[in-house]
Amino acid sequence: MDAEFTPLDIAVLTVSDSRDESSDTSGALLVSRLQDAGHRLFERALCADDIYEIRARVARWIADERPQVVITTGGTGMTGRDGTPEAVIPLLDKQIPGFGEMFRVLSWDKIGPSTLQSRCLAGVANGCYIFCLPGSSGACADGWDQLISRQLDTRSRPCNLAELLPRLKEQ
Repeated sequence: MDAEFTPLDIAVLTVSDSRDESSDTSGALLVSRLQDAGHRLFERALCADDIYEIRARVARWIADERPQVVITTGGTGMTGRDGTPEAVIPLLDKQIPGFGEMFRVLSWDKIGPSTLQSRCLAGVANGCYIFCLPGSSGACADGWDQLISRQLDTRSRPCNLAELLPRLKEQ
């Protein structure tokens, strides 16, 4: 029996010191892609490259329990202001190391060894998946199209993250 598609509620956070809603192409791309896939936008927000502001926004969403997925874009680089991983990692119950590894493998064909500068990551917090992508639209498209969308689709085989959602909080 074929699985049916299950739409998920997804929050999108753009981390940037220089973008606003009109110039946030990465956030707009993610919103468009998730809606085109049949998922629902829970909320979209922008915040500064500030560890505590990022952490507070993501923590609020994972405490809410309505969004099943949070996707961030930006703040995963190497500069002093890039703090998304530092903001999110303390919130995680479990990390998904394969996500960052696979993202960098996929990026190799486009940007070569510069991919090692990406500190993108994924994990689970309070039964919610969190994916942290770089800030470029190209990276967001690659991350969504090649990894996230497939794992959030209950029809993907042999397995997917979406089908595990009801079990994430098991004790």
